[in-house]
Amino acid sequence: MSAPRLKIFSGNSNRPLAEEICKHVGVPLGEATVTSFPDGESFVKINENIRGQDIYLVQSTCTPTNHHLMELLIMIDAAKRASAQRITAVIPFYGYARQDRKDQPRVPITAKLVADLLTSAGAHRVLTMDLHSQQIQGFFNIPVDHLFASPVLFKYLERFRAENLVVCSPDVGGMKMAAAYAGALGSGLGMVWKKRTSATTVESVNIVGEVAGKDVLIVDDITETAGTLVNAAKLLRENGAQSVRAAVSHALLSPMAYERLRGGTIDELITTNSIPVDPQGLPITVLSVAPLLAEAIVRINNNESVTSLFKVKGF
Repeated sequence: MSAPRLKIFSGNSNRPLAEEICKHVGVPLGEATVTSFPDGESFVKINENIRGQDIYLVQSTCTPTNHHLMELLIMIDAAKRASAQRITAVIPFYGYARQDRKDQPRVPITAKLVADLLTSAGAHRVLTMDLHSQQIQGFFNIPVDHLFASPVLFKYLERFRAENLVVCSPDVGGMKMAAAYAGALGSGLGMVWKKRTSATTVESVNIVGEVAGKDVLIVDDITETAGTLVNAAKLLRENGAQSVRAAVSHALLSPMAYERLRGGTIDELITTNSIPVDPQGLPITVLSVAPLLAEAIVRINNNESVTSLFKVKGF
């Protein structure tokens, strides 16, 4: 698979994913210096001619979020000043997506601020995956191609298709996603009603649906401390669940998350490599989204539709 006038560069957030994308596209990873000065300032130099080229910059804004975001902005500016014809920011995980509204007085809408920064830096379009809120696409005044990890996850989850499978949402907001997975897997549907007590603590309160004697699959878009997943899993087991797995698009696992997962409440955590994930000996399965992103890049480069990449049987 190859495309004319196409070059892919990577920041430091997820270089292995960028290298895998390049293998699927059939082009070498572009040569660029992305480093920091002793005082922490980011420095970028593109080490090859990109004048008139179609440039794709792969960078997830994961930990350390601010540093990786700044790297991406500087890479965009460097590409713009090197006379790139078109610059696409490929952001497998879009940070600050949870700050997408004013839910209390005197707080920012940081997801919109990040969109403005990317546009002002010089990005012509954005390619991202599983935004925390769909409306974030509307924060941009440039085209946004929003992919879903569901085709990758569903291909793996098909092996768990069974009569006693129940797909469960860990909260009300995830019901649409859970319903899609339940429809695709031909399973039952449930929900855990939760109450958040702090940014890192969640108290699961009640279950809607029948889970006794069932194999339960919890689906969510993002987990950071695993509080929502583990508390939901505990409640499900207390109500008779036979097994509990979780499928999450983005696993930003903190030390607290690993500690909670070691409790064994969740039989398997299934996620993607949108950000680097270290299983640390835990039952964590990491699926690659490189083929999905690579196909999207090639289609964008060839000015073809990417709509079919949004779809999978049952979704």
